[in-house]
Amino acid sequence: MNKNLTRKQFLRSGTKVAAGVAVGATVLGGMDGKLFGAKADYPAWPWPYTQVDPETARYNGHDAFWSGKGCSYGAFHGVVQTLRDAVGEPFTSFPDEIMLYGYGGGVGWGATCGAINGAAAAISLVSTKEVTAKLVSELYGWYTLTELPTATSNQMGASSAFGVNNYTELLPQNISHSPLCHASVTMWCNEAGKKESDIERKERCARLTGDVAAYAVKLLNDELAGQYAPLYTTPDSVTACMSCHGASMIGNVASKMECQSCHGDPHTTGGIRQTGEIALNYELNANYPNPFNPGTKLSFSLPRGENVFLQVFDEHGRLVSTIVNGTHMTPGTYEYAWNANTDANMPLSSGTYFARLVAGKFVKTQKMILMK
Repeated sequence: MNKNLTRKQFLRSGTKVAAGVAVGATVLGGMDGKLFGAKADYPAWPWPYTQVDPETARYNGHDAFWSGKGCSYGAFHGVVQTLRDAVGEPFTSFPDEIMLYGYGGGVGWGATCGAINGAAAAISLVSTKEVTAKLVSELYGWYTLTELPTATSNQMGASSAFGVNNYTELLPQNISHSPLCHASVTMWCNEAGKKESDIERKERCARLTGDVAAYAVKLLNDELAGQYAPLYTTPDSVTACMSCHGASMIGNVASKMECQSCHGDPHTTGGIRQTGEIALNYELNANYPNPFNPGTKLSFSLPRGENVFLQVFDEHGRLVSTIVNGTHMTPGTYEYAWNANTDANMPLSSGTYFARLVAGKFVKTQKMILMK
């Protein structure tokens, strides 16, 4: 002991230390034992659910998107905050930030749409595995076949009816045919003529986030009331693809989503002949002969497998013929004999036409002259 410390000072300091230890123990004990493994005072999973208002979830989800935490957080918060307001605990002390990773299809990776991801997590929180499977599957199906943002959220945005109103015009709608973020966003941007960084695209995803949260609540409400009835049915195009790729001896595909949204229609490449298996560069060669009448040959090369579009436009930029429509093609050199007909098999008149190849990031156009 410090010889300069009196007995009275020692007793005082000792009392303070003891008090500090007691306070620390109380604080740690009040943390539900999170640091020391004691059981937290939470109900067993699945957590209790009560019917809540889908429109409140829509409002909450939209505004949460604009918090800077993104679509996955927004949709999860849209559902859970609605339950917080209606029920309180155990939802009050639960951190919605657990879903932060889901923005942009998973920290910008463009995989599953973050709004679906967040809403599906909220469904899983209050549903058994069996109920989660059917409700989340229905949510995915609805998302892929619904015009988004919905008319409801679009009108709310245009009427400044949300709490956050960063853009107050009606937005274009589109059907993604895919639950993937990059497909959904890209298709909408193409439809709207906007870039991913534009305020319109961000507001589109905010309204969509509210839509997804609202639909998740509707599904949960219907399930609780014993009124749930699935509306989504697997499209014939998926069934046809899975008959070969999902149920074959190889069994190399596990999917419920539409294949053609990413891979195009494999049945539109009839007449294309592969002339070589190796290609060093991407290329769309000049057609031969040119000028031509009545037909000409188009050839192109792919050094790697790509989703390919090969289309013909007239001099006014109008699409007149689609030769390859997004089909995934392996590396090689290909040739196609084009007969100067439209997709409806109607002969084209004399004039200037343009063949355009899009293969991944490669884009090239060749001018062709039809003389009759």
